[in-house]
Amino acid sequence: MGLLEECREAFGAGDLYQVLGVARGVSAGEIRRGYHKASLRVHPDRADPADKERATRHFQILGKVYAVLSDQELRNLYDQQGIVDEESTVLSQDRNWEEYWKLIFKEVTLKDIEDFKKQYNDSTEEVEDIKTAYKKYKGDMDQIMDKVLCADYTDEPRIRTIIQQAIDLGELPFYKAFAKESKQKMNARKRRAEKEAKEAEKAREELGVDKDDDVRALIQRRNENRKKEMDDFLAQMEAKYGNSSKKGGKKTAAKKRSK
Repeated sequence: MGLLEECREAFGAGDLYQVLGVARGVSAGEIRRGYHKASLRVHPDRADPADKERATRHFQILGKVYAVLSDQELRNLYDQQGIVDEESTVLSQDRNWEEYWKLIFKEVTLKDIEDFKKQYNDSTEEVEDIKTAYKKYKGDMDQIMDKVLCADYTDEPRIRTIIQQAIDLGELPFYKAFAKESKQKMNARKRRAEKEAKEAEKAREELGVDKDDDVRALIQRRNENRKKEMDDFLAQMEAKYGNSSKKGGKKTAAKKRSK
């Protein structure tokens, strides 16, 4: 089975760019970021035991997609003719795709997360991400706060102001879900966030997390008898915050909260 057929079977998309969630013509950096974001969703280390085989397969396919699109010659062939050179050494060699992934993406530390947040907050990139989330979720602040990078409940007033200003300027549509959100829903979201922040801090204290600790290593080091929620917290933290902003290379998402 060729790579395009594998993509259709695994992701329901026969276009390599669509599989990574990026548009044709984007830069190599955007392709890299798309690969990172897509691969985090199916990384075998984060899959439930029952889904590990499927996740591993999807992860391998994403590695092949990135390998093709990051090779200028193979990308040109795909762009011009819509075909993949299955005989190329990029695809034909026996490659450990997890090791390949680790070579591309450096370890993520808590200091990386903090540095990224300082650079990302109030940036043009953040504003665009907020607008995109607002339109995608039609003003649902639960979804917006969950999807915008680095956002926690203390950021909500600032994020609301950004959205309202964009609405006033005609840059965003009016959605009742945003404008007429009930106090009850807002307070429930704040209570959840405060609870999860306390759980996150407790987990960090219990695991002895230092700013220079590698998040992935912490996940692997966890006590196997610890609550699954704590494992999820650390895995999602890596997924939400990532390594660096667009200016420095790639951006990933990191979650302080469970979905």
